[in-house]
Amino acid sequence: MKKLHKHDEPLVSGIFGGIGEWMEVSPGILRIGYIILAVITGILPAVLLYFIAHFLISKKPHQQ
Repeated sequence: MKKLHKHDEPLVSGIFGGIGEWMEVSPGILRIGYIILAVITGILPAVLLYFIAHFLISKKPHQQ
């Protein structure tokens, strides 16, 4: 079972990169979907959702 973590090389904070790895989907597609969601619902709910995800999703542990 794969675990959800932030991406190692983030564009902003690694949320969409990590979700993309977890779902095996391109982070670009997730970002476009997020922008569409933000426009449809108003910016504030989407920004709040992003900040909540930023604090709930942990960083990937370093491998030795």
